[in-house]
Amino acid sequence: MDMKRDYYEDVRIFDSKVEVFWAAVLIIALGIFPLLAGHYYAYLLNLMAIHAIVALGLNILIGYTGQISLGHAGFFAIGAYSCAMLYKVYGLPFLMALPAGAFLSAGFGFLVGLPALRLEGPYLTIATMGFGMAVTQFVGHWSFLGGRMGLDIPKLRLLGMELSSDTELYYLIMAITAIMTVGARNLVNSRVGRALIAIRDSDIAAQTMGVNLTYYKTLAFAISAFYTGLAGGLMAFVLGFISPENFNLMLSIVFLGMVVVGGLGSIPGSIAGAMLLTYLQIRLSS
Repeated sequence: MDMKRDYYEDVRIFDSKVEVFWAAVLIIALGIFPLLAGHYYAYLLNLMAIHAIVALGLNILIGYTGQISLGHAGFFAIGAYSCAMLYKVYGLPFLMALPAGAFLSAGFGFLVGLPALRLEGPYLTIATMGFGMAVTQFVGHWSFLGGRMGLDIPKLRLLGMELSSDTELYYLIMAITAIMTVGARNLVNSRVGRALIAIRDSDIAAQTMGVNLTYYKTLAFAISAFYTGLAGGLMAFVLGFISPENFNLMLSIVFLGMVVVGGLGSIPGSIAGAMLLTYLQIRLSS
């Protein structure tokens, strides 16, 4: 058995030249689409891409690890507010503020993951739901974060350029979404991904085979929260204004619906589910 060859087969992005061709077509189409379709559709695709990042992270937790969460709106809020405050108040560059907010969200994800070691099913669902609601209440009562009045987000400046329109933000968001998608795919094909799948199928059997349940369950929550916090930071700049009402329980339910509709344990399904539910949400609300 060629272990080195097996490893590169696991982590490679494309399995055939046909996939490379269609990926190139997709990249070209995404590149020219906002130039032809206008700002509204650029805005819509921005929302779809951001929600796709959330769905990817949530699917790692639910689809690949078998843990449930109805508190991801809380991680979304942590990423949005922390990135916005680091950028607006403390003057941190965007490329530092965004991952900083995501890592802070991941830290909370690790803490929320600790009860997952003893809670399952509806009990874990209630615990995560309580976390999400607590974050919303905390943000709403802290005037430093704008309280119930919300928080204005300044225009994004990146490498000396101001990205003030949805079309200008589009290319940045699509690039980050592509990176996070490749990262999720490589993760689930790695040793970590196989450990998560083993826990999903049977945590007792996984523990018998030497899988550290404490480490991998909390890691799954942290990774999922990182993805969601990163998406929250991007959403803050797309909306230009955030308030506690943006991060309610219904948002967590919508996130869960994206994963379920797209298919548990499916990377392409996460993206498809996010795109479909985002489109329906926008169309039904307009």
